Amino acid sequence: MDGLQPNLKPGAVEELSPNRGASVPDTVAVSSEREGIKDWRERNNIDITKQIKLVKLIHMRYQHPDLGEITEFLRDFGMNVAKKTDDQIWYGGYGPDQYVYYARKGPKQFLGGCYEVESYADLEKAAKLPGASEIEAMKDDPGNGFMITIFDPEGFPVNLMHGQTAAEPKSYPKPILINHEAEKPRVRRFNRFEPGPAAVHKLGHYGLCVQNFDSQVEFYTRNFNLVPTDFLYVDEPAVVAHSPTNKRDVAVFAHIDRGENLVDHHTFFMSTNKTSHVHHCSFEVHDFDTQNLGHQWLAKKGYKSVWGVGRHILGSQIFDYWWDTTGNMIEHYADGDLVNEHTPIGYGPVGDESLAVWGPEVPSTFLD
Repeated sequence: MDGLQPNLKPGAVEELSPNRGASVPDTVAVSSEREGIKDWRERNNIDITKQIKLVKLIHMRYQHPDLGEITEFLRDFGMNVAKKTDDQIWYGGYGPDQYVYYARKGPKQFLGGCYEVESYADLEKAAKLPGASEIEAMKDDPGNGFMITIFDPEGFPVNLMHGQTAAEPKSYPKPILINHEAEKPRVRRFNRFEPGPAAVHKLGHYGLCVQNFDSQVEFYTRNFNLVPTDFLYVDEPAVVAHSPTNKRDVAVFAHIDRGENLVDHHTFFMSTNKTSHVHHCSFEVHDFDTQNLGHQWLAKKGYKSVWGVGRHILGSQIFDYWWDTTGNMIEHYADGDLVNEHTPIGYGPVGDESLAVWGPEVPSTFLD
């Protein structure tokens, strides 16, 4: 009918609905398929009194064959050199942590993320896990402290630290004023920007591709105060004929449970894969303009973009993924969601449409 609807008057044309967005409560935004954290823990028989208590994710650890090359990249990515020796370099941001990235010279290797824990007793608790290292005094590290490394069922290292001296306070960028159609606070103030790297604030999250998803979820949520924020599932044929399909969880976004305190939507994620490997690590930057200027800077330097800039659905972050010079994926993000113990666990189907609300098409290699 040439765009006309039966209920429209002759000559009238149906108008397209404009896009719209809103900041809505977590209880509204989360899928109708949901579960409370307490209910989930009870269903999985998780005893929180036995858990190692994480406070926050503080830095990533990698091994690189060429420290000069990776240093140039990480500076262009927005980090600064906090300390260096002949075969180790610590890189900082402008946030509260002594450093956000550690690099050691050697063949390409993922050395794990590092979490701050509540007490030295948490390190002692971790030392009792199978395959745990000795508790080590980090005498060379900025801020010192003590660290232990444990390993998950697929051999990925997990580093835990306590006793690190707090970093000196640093200055933060001032928020940019934004004029909307009805509210215009930016009066006689012109927004101006300078090109350069997108300065890194802090480490936000990292993720793994795993083969034995259920056992990995069991390890992380039973041994640590990590709880799911969202699960993604696939529908599989039911065992019994003519019954509903079975839903199998294949990805999880998890946050550190700090009770009433607000934390990032996810600090850690895992997805099912044919091989076990690190997927990416992600660092927070100031805002949308900072992120796009950083994208432009990295592109002009000739680095290889993976995917971005766009906005995720789960977590809401504005994302921008790149390959570093060793072949690891690394991300800038801005404007992420905050959750706490009252945020329900969401369940949804896996698929490209669950990854982003806008941005470039998802590259086929992104989920490999």
